[in-house]
Amino acid sequence: MSVRKRTWTGYGVEKEAWIVTYFDTKGVKRQKTFARKREADAFASKTDMEVRDGVHVAERDSVSVKRAGELWIATGEGEGLERSTLDQRRRHLKFHIDGFIGDMLVSKLTVPALREFEDRLRAEGRSSVMIKKVLVSLGGILADAMERGLATRNSVRDMRQRRNGKEKRAERRQKGKLKAGVHMPTPTEVRAIIGALDGQWRPLLITTIFTGMRSSELRGLRWQDVDLEGRSISVSQRADEYGVIGRPKTEAGERTIPVPPIVTNTLREWRLICPRRVTGQIDAAGNPVRELHYVFPNGKGNLESHANIINRALIPAQIKAGVSVSAEKLDKDGNAIMRAKYTGLHSLRHFYASWCINRKADGGLELPIKSVQERLGHSSIQMTLDVYGHLFPRGDDADELAAAEKSLLG
Repeated sequence: MSVRKRTWTGYGVEKEAWIVTYFDTKGVKRQKTFARKREADAFASKTDMEVRDGVHVAERDSVSVKRAGELWIATGEGEGLERSTLDQRRRHLKFHIDGFIGDMLVSKLTVPALREFEDRLRAEGRSSVMIKKVLVSLGGILADAMERGLATRNSVRDMRQRRNGKEKRAERRQKGKLKAGVHMPTPTEVRAIIGALDGQWRPLLITTIFTGMRSSELRGLRWQDVDLEGRSISVSQRADEYGVIGRPKTEAGERTIPVPPIVTNTLREWRLICPRRVTGQIDAAGNPVRELHYVFPNGKGNLESHANIINRALIPAQIKAGVSVSAEKLDKDGNAIMRAKYTGLHSLRHFYASWCINRKADGGLELPIKSVQERLGHSSIQMTLDVYGHLFPRGDDADELAAAEKSLLG
């Protein structure tokens, strides 16, 4: 590493510059010119440390964040990622990254630069949740750039490692623990919803309540995956938001869920009138051949949309059952307009998890944590504990303490 002064005369004027000469991590000789010695010395000191640590990338070998993002998306396309995942990558790059740091070289994306990027996103009105998602995408861009030799350090990973514990604690405080009656229906509310169900949506919502299946899994469920005699449902595929059928996202998502009689009895009746899809074949009478395929299809036997399940099934069922809250608006007759208390299908998944966990004396199944994880299709038992661990019965409640005291003291 050397810093030397160069002088020359141009158009009768004496000029000077400072040149830093060094060998990068690949042994290639590099030069960079500065107008001031102070700048040259600072660059030389920083670069010398980076070369020794093996994390230096010359500007000539680096690319812009925008270009690295395009390469990252291309990697995802080559890996066959789902369309929804690729679209999210494109949205993050286009709307939240490119306009802020798109022209910056990935080799210059340091932790201080990331902090400034965060501050700018926040100042532009991005929510904490969106900023977190964008940083995850940016971390993916840098990881892909490292694999391509365009970067040697993932500053997002470095930053998150330092603040990981603090972020998790803040996130838990913000979200709070799942509570019955707030994030998921109570048993009383579930009974009211079941009592109000009728028509084509009854089988779907009853199956959701007693299996905890995700919307994508319900939409992709086929009759061949339903064992009415064995009282079980196998999850082997899912439908994404674009209606594309694929395997569950994780290996744990492929599972078999035991179901109670109310589900098998309801599905047995539904099977008789379930819409059938056109196969493309013609029968002897010249009519199109139809077959049972999806368990919860639309009127033509094809994939149902998630929006229809929410707007035509979940929300109306709650309002009919009285599981609702005031929308703080009045109709034309001056009566309060009511809205559904729970707006997402995941609320029924949360209820199912709590039903699996609750004591038998309280109307639950009292399953061990591993069984709950398997039925929900979580990729790890830690995920199940993080979300539902507080719902498991404690061994120190008042009744058990009283019984232990009596046994000890007589």
